[in-house]
Amino acid sequence: MLSAMARIDPTRRELLIATGLSILFGGRAMAAPSVPRRLKLKNVHTGETFEGPYRDAAGPIPSAIADLAAFLRDFHANKVGPIDVGTLDFLADVLDAVGQTTASVLSAYRTPETNARLRATVFGVAEKSQHLLGRAIDVSLDRRLGDAETAARRMGRGGVGWYPRSHFIHLDTGPPRSWEKGGSGLELLLAGNGHARRPLTVAERHQLQRSIAKAFARRAGSTGPVTR
Repeated sequence: MLSAMARIDPTRRELLIATGLSILFGGRAMAAPSVPRRLKLKNVHTGETFEGPYRDAAGPIPSAIADLAAFLRDFHANKVGPIDVGTLDFLADVLDAVGQTTASVLSAYRTPETNARLRATVFGVAEKSQHLLGRAIDVSLDRRLGDAETAARRMGRGGVGWYPRSHFIHLDTGPPRSWEKGGSGLELLLAGNGHARRPLTVAERHQLQRSIAKAFARRAGSTGPVTR
């Protein structure tokens, strides 16, 4: 993974070093754009917003990257983590592809503690999630969310998760793969066996987890572990 500092002028490099932020480029993101890029985002948990350019022809804008690192922090722990400019570019390109200008952020950086807590309570949270590296973002759009998921998959630039029932998509700059959650198997796992009107046993839940994991792996075209 390439550090952003190799792509910006010395003045900006010094400013980024002074912030103490870990600024990264996703390994599979496209080449850095030569035109200014901007984002308009709202954090649904904190109510905070970010609007403006985050990079120009010279590279990432230090003040904007610092603001985005704080905006995309783990709000559970109130901790700022690394920020992957490639993930920001991925999101900006997806928004452009579907003619949208605004996205609502549900999740970005996660501390190991937050990720572990989510793994214990939410089905499908990966142990080695890209959120831990600051390389993933979960967003919702007011319109054309399904089209955005399709556009993101066609770009082949990383992970794309589709959560139609929860109305959000996951984007990351990890290995190219895709998955969908929201089928009947997940509802059964969370709500119990609808036919018998009783909670699933531990053995039944484990079997259902394995079945769903295999289905996700087939959809992603891989039988290996999936991080998201």
